[in-house]
Amino acid sequence: MGKETGFLEIERKDRTYDDPKERLKHYKEFVIPHSEEGLKNQAARCMNCGIPYCHNGCPVNNIIPDWNHLVYEGDWQNALEVLHSTNNFPEFTGRVCPAPCEASCTLNITDEPVTIKSIECAIIDRGWKEGWVKPQPPEVKTGKSVAVVGSGPAGMACAQQLARAGHSVTVFEKSDRVGGLLRYGIPDFKMEKTQINRRAVQMEAEGVTFKTSTEVGVDISMKNLKENFDAVVLAGGAEHPRMLEIPGAEMSGVRLAMEFLTQQNKRNAGDDENRAAPRGTLTATGKHVIVIGGGDTGSDCVGTSNRQGAKSVTQIEIMPQPPEKENKLLTWPDWPMKLRTSSSHEEGVERDWSVLTKEVVGKDGVVTGLKCVRADWSEGQLKEVPDSEFTLPADLILLAMGFLGPRQQGMIEQSGVTLTDRGNVDANVKDYRTSDPAIYACGDMRRGQSLVVWAIREGRQCAASVDEALMGKTELPR
Repeated sequence: MGKETGFLEIERKDRTYDDPKERLKHYKEFVIPHSEEGLKNQAARCMNCGIPYCHNGCPVNNIIPDWNHLVYEGDWQNALEVLHSTNNFPEFTGRVCPAPCEASCTLNITDEPVTIKSIECAIIDRGWKEGWVKPQPPEVKTGKSVAVVGSGPAGMACAQQLARAGHSVTVFEKSDRVGGLLRYGIPDFKMEKTQINRRAVQMEAEGVTFKTSTEVGVDISMKNLKENFDAVVLAGGAEHPRMLEIPGAEMSGVRLAMEFLTQQNKRNAGDDENRAAPRGTLTATGKHVIVIGGGDTGSDCVGTSNRQGAKSVTQIEIMPQPPEKENKLLTWPDWPMKLRTSSSHEEGVERDWSVLTKEVVGKDGVVTGLKCVRADWSEGQLKEVPDSEFTLPADLILLAMGFLGPRQQGMIEQSGVTLTDRGNVDANVKDYRTSDPAIYACGDMRRGQSLVVWAIREGRQCAASVDEALMGKTELPR
């Protein structure tokens, strides 16, 4: 694959970014892509491994060496076909996936993996530019109908696969636009929403019907869906947030990260303030902002706060600081726990670890600070460090502490499906069926909070299971 000696001759060189001073002025994507020659060189580094561990590192099992080789040869259209054979939406993963495939790359043993994510993104971006991405409507309709609840990456992938198999697919989305957390949880500077819009247009041309502003369990009942569709797929995500349970957390200056991010994305989409912020405007402008939670959502809050003109941004995490470099002998080819610095962090933030929050401080109901204490994890469990209390100034505290599973009110309650001990919909990956054989579940609603690429995988596999149940056999890939 690639050039036989490419990995010996060519150094890894990834995409670069616009200068932080410039990109903080807007909410558009700021990645500077490679030239075609640069991409060919990077693809040439793929070293024809005896066992390509990148296949297993990628949740959708992308056939990475094959499309790397095709890019090296300049055969971009075939590279796109290979890429699409396992991934419905590489423009999503090419922008927001953390690239576990690169962690699994054999060259990552020396910290120089192939730039898989950049090449993937370049293939699909060129495919759109050249007009190679076209609708694939089915030649024959099956007469079967499927309701997919949720239009995030799991629901979109499932719906597209089922429509291409010839089923009549209706996607129900409670928000006013298609995309789920891709639309309202991921900032535009990481992924502009034109990426979702053109996929929705493609899917409609393939026969998918989208019903937005329609919440199942509120605007339409689960009973209605079961009576009018041959199968129902629950792909509504894990939206029940973990809350901050300390004194003072009820003050109005303590807000959920998703509310904060959603408002800005709605503004970027052109919504007026009443539509973007029905509970009142929420911005970081001129404020001391504290983000609680060290993951990707917290990072997105950092980048958005800086673009809104925050006075200061501090991100705190209860867990200890990860090592800057992993022990490859222990972790490779698995995803390592190590310190990760995002583009948003590079734009300006104070980061702190092993911080336990104790009390939100305020005056007359207005947040003024956050009392904290140092956490000691040396014995494998959380202990407070004596006499380590400190207070951070704060006007706005954003909660990015993860999710506890799907919201159970409405749709889940009406469905009557069995839940796991963690509150997720109980369905295995063999057939994605719930305790009700006519109802399936995939994505975060089934597996818990996870990556976009895992959602796409589960949506595709769930579609194959639904197709097989309805038709007795399936040609959809898992």
